Amino acid sequence: MPQIHFKNLSLLDPRWNEARAGYEVLVEGDLIKEVSSKPIKAAKAQVVDCGKRTLMPGLIDCHVHVFLSEVNIRNLESVPLTLMTARAADLMKGMIDRGFTTVRDTGGADWGIKAAVDAGLIAGPRLFISGRAIGPTGGHSDSRRRTDIGAPCGCCNAMVYCMALADGADEVRKLVREQMRQGADQVKIMCSGGVASPYDPLDSLQFSEAEIAAATDEAKNFGRYVLAHAYTPEAITRAVTNGVRTIEHGNLIDAKSAKLLKSTGGYMVANLVTYFVMKEKAAQFGMTADMLAKNDIVLDGALRSLEICKTAGVKVGYGSDLLGQLQIEQSREFMFRAEVLKPLEIIRQATTVGAEVLRQEGKLGIVEPGAFADLIVVDGNPLKKLELFLDQGAHLPVIMKAGKFHKNALK
Repeated sequence: MPQIHFKNLSLLDPRWNEARAGYEVLVEGDLIKEVSSKPIKAAKAQVVDCGKRTLMPGLIDCHVHVFLSEVNIRNLESVPLTLMTARAADLMKGMIDRGFTTVRDTGGADWGIKAAVDAGLIAGPRLFISGRAIGPTGGHSDSRRRTDIGAPCGCCNAMVYCMALADGADEVRKLVREQMRQGADQVKIMCSGGVASPYDPLDSLQFSEAEIAAATDEAKNFGRYVLAHAYTPEAITRAVTNGVRTIEHGNLIDAKSAKLLKSTGGYMVANLVTYFVMKEKAAQFGMTADMLAKNDIVLDGALRSLEICKTAGVKVGYGSDLLGQLQIEQSREFMFRAEVLKPLEIIRQATTVGAEVLRQEGKLGIVEPGAFADLIVVDGNPLKKLELFLDQGAHLPVIMKAGKFHKNALK
């Protein structure tokens, strides 16, 4: 089995409080075989001299949309599945180019695109898929125009392919079972209004308690879990009380709902960058004034939500949630979080916490024997300069996923 020997590096395992010089790492196959502060003996291994750069785990983004290739999702109405897939390939290559070796798609990506990445047919991160995001009629998953009657064809409409409607506990239960049948790693439901959907107010409560409970019950029965799109304390409380494990966005969370989330061992996956960047650029890509007005409301609570969760002890995962052409801004999430969090806290959110969200503790987000060989080498110490994650991976000379080089500029 081929071996790769990383030498002359500073090791940043996010469980530590600092990067440590003098370490070496040996990769065998798709796993890390040895990590040592002393010279490793591996005579036949390919040697990579890191030149005192920092080696660390690959990054984890727990909220992406590889199939949502338009900022104004209405434009997806005329995108067939073939074009959607081609665009997704380009978007995923950009993600791994930026050092994100694992992502959790929160609505849209299916088993086919995951299988293509796993087989090496498409360059991209490890994909944890949710299948179609499920919501009620008139909610954040309802992609129809007010003039539409009936359900449009999903084969020629990428937006319909990524979202599904269910009303009543029995319909929810059936759709969740269908996502499980289709290979979903987790299930996405809508519990409040959204920015990119034109007709539902942000503070609307979507899915009843019985509907949420049906979703979480079925996911649990299948060994999976439910994540919920939720902004307001009311939506968060309803979701968590009925078994939801991770809250997506959570911009308007308050101390009480944060305490509840903490008490259940749940997580929040925040995504600040999408709101800041939508305010900067989304209008030029066709996002409407009504959508941008809702964006302003959640933008106002974005940084505060991180402070509230930190006070309550809620673990927060790294998420970007960018749409279409804005996905190139994925790494700017580090910079926005830096306004209220320390670099080490943010790096942990994008590694060890992300691994917990994905239930991949011991496999992802760390550098130790037995973990997946998902590694990046950074031109400097990101604990001192988070900007090293910017510029589309320009400061990452090595990116490895499952023991294979996606990029190696240190040959």
